[in-house]
Amino acid sequence: METLSARQLPAIAQASRLVVKIGSALLVDRATGALREDWLTGLALDVSEARARGTDVILVSSGSIALGRSSLGLGTGALPLEQSQAAAAVGQIELARAYRTALLPHRIKAAQVLVTLEDSEDRRRYLNTRATLETLLGLGVVPIVNENDTIATDEIRFGDNDRLAAQVAVTVGADQLVLLSDVDGFYSANPTTDPTACRYEAIEHITPEIEAQAGDAASGLSRGGMKTKLMAAKTATKAGCAMVITEGSVDRPLKALQNGAACTWFLTEGDPQAARKRWIASMKPRGEITVDAGAAEALAEGRSLLPAGVTAISGRFGRGDPVAIIGPDGRLGQGLCRYTAAEARAIAGHRSGDIETILGYPGRAALIHRDDMAL
Repeated sequence: METLSARQLPAIAQASRLVVKIGSALLVDRATGALREDWLTGLALDVSEARARGTDVILVSSGSIALGRSSLGLGTGALPLEQSQAAAAVGQIELARAYRTALLPHRIKAAQVLVTLEDSEDRRRYLNTRATLETLLGLGVVPIVNENDTIATDEIRFGDNDRLAAQVAVTVGADQLVLLSDVDGFYSANPTTDPTACRYEAIEHITPEIEAQAGDAASGLSRGGMKTKLMAAKTATKAGCAMVITEGSVDRPLKALQNGAACTWFLTEGDPQAARKRWIASMKPRGEITVDAGAAEALAEGRSLLPAGVTAISGRFGRGDPVAIIGPDGRLGQGLCRYTAAEARAIAGHRSGDIETILGYPGRAALIHRDDMAL
């Protein structure tokens, strides 16, 4: 099996921004359908300690359907779509309350964020999601993200929270993603049926051979098997986010991982911000924004583009579309614009404080935020 020395592996204690995925089987007792409160209490302590180290934490949590079906007495087995969505509607309230109760003793506020696949595929919704999560983290809140099972149908579903967690990690520029699972890593074969199966300590590249070794889900509550975890790893590592699979049912699972618990790391080259810049730079621009010398100098210093420094707008683009940034001496780079072309023309050359008066509604101060710009 592929091994790397401990100093080469990521350290969860050094994460700047951490996304943690929690499956239903960890959060909800399979036999009774009740919330595993002691386990959640331990996880909350882990989150508190991570935040004390200066780490931003986002939790991507399953469990709404499992909690809701228990509350509604819907029993076990597959549910029709309508009953599944009804269970989610009931369970989402219970899930949010459970996290709020667990985090409250640590003086941490929790926020519920419900998303669908469409939210990540549409650039406007993507930017809205990113802005909301960034704002919550800036206010010291721990976002609890889940798929919006009350409205999502097969066409707009992620289908599993492994891939959702990877997309969230990409959206917020996380440097580490933890998948708390019912197994302690990625194996060469199913360890429950093959005694020769060996666990990978680290995987640098997801090869066809690695993909062929992935199995399916074994848990009655969890949907995601190793195939979906590999898909999540591809998404995360491509964006500069290292991902780890570890056994999550233990008390204090993040502390256990920090102390050397068995796991498999999927490694990446570079960092999330650099990967995001490459992604933005690879897009085909839908228009151009011309800026004056002062704005060009501010951009070179790493600042966002404000409307006051804009001298011209060309092209037809929507909110979230890529646009080229043109300075006095030529092209500077490109970024994702936070306004439509018509809105940008209206506020070009004006101070950010005048945006609400001009547009009739409050807007974002920056035309293009520095995190959405590749120069």
